[in-house]
Amino acid sequence: MKQDIERSRLVVNGLGAYLARPAGGSESGMLLLPMVTGIGEQVRDWAHELAATGVTALVWDPFHGPSSDDTSMPDLLAKMPELDDAVALDEQAQLLDHLLGELGCASAGVIGWCLGGRFALILGGRDHRVANVVAYHPTVPGETPPNHTMDAVAHAGLIKAPVMMLYPTADELVPRARFDELQAALQGRVTGASLIHVYPGAEHGFASRTRHGEPVNAGAFAISWPQVLDFIRVTTKI
Repeated sequence: MKQDIERSRLVVNGLGAYLARPAGGSESGMLLLPMVTGIGEQVRDWAHELAATGVTALVWDPFHGPSSDDTSMPDLLAKMPELDDAVALDEQAQLLDHLLGELGCASAGVIGWCLGGRFALILGGRDHRVANVVAYHPTVPGETPPNHTMDAVAHAGLIKAPVMMLYPTADELVPRARFDELQAALQGRVTGASLIHVYPGAEHGFASRTRHGEPVNAGAFAISWPQVLDFIRVTTKI
């Protein structure tokens, strides 16, 4: 049975964030790391769906305000080179502190999409408090941008929690060779289950409903999302 949920904007140590949780809170939590849309409507809807299953969802704001609600996609894309890995990971760690502290979660994982999927793998390798890592089509390109100062492949190999990674074979940003590196790093771990999904013909960002005009993307999301919700439920249960 779905639960009544509370929704709010909040500030954590000066960082804007978005919170959706079951009424009264819950012991299970997830840190959500958005795609280039920031805390736009799509990501808020995913937070609401998580909260309806009994999981507290706290959303990081990568661009400190702008989102697809009020900013064009070209302008958001132009902000991506401004993201600093060290600063972003510090902000995410503070939000994880808040989930496991003031919000009362006894267990919390991290889920990210696209740029957030890359950060989820890195955060999981750096912070072993996470109960799980979910990386939807993580943006780990073949040519490393100058602001990608942290190695996502190396950090993936350091994750101790269970990981679910979802890769579309028509990903125009992440070549198959890079996916193979991520898969090898995850499967080479001695701790933590690796659930690796491959979606033939699906495109980068297939989780977003803006991509669902292509049936292969809509189908990939329809298969993957219920499994992601079950994975989160199982791995955050105390």
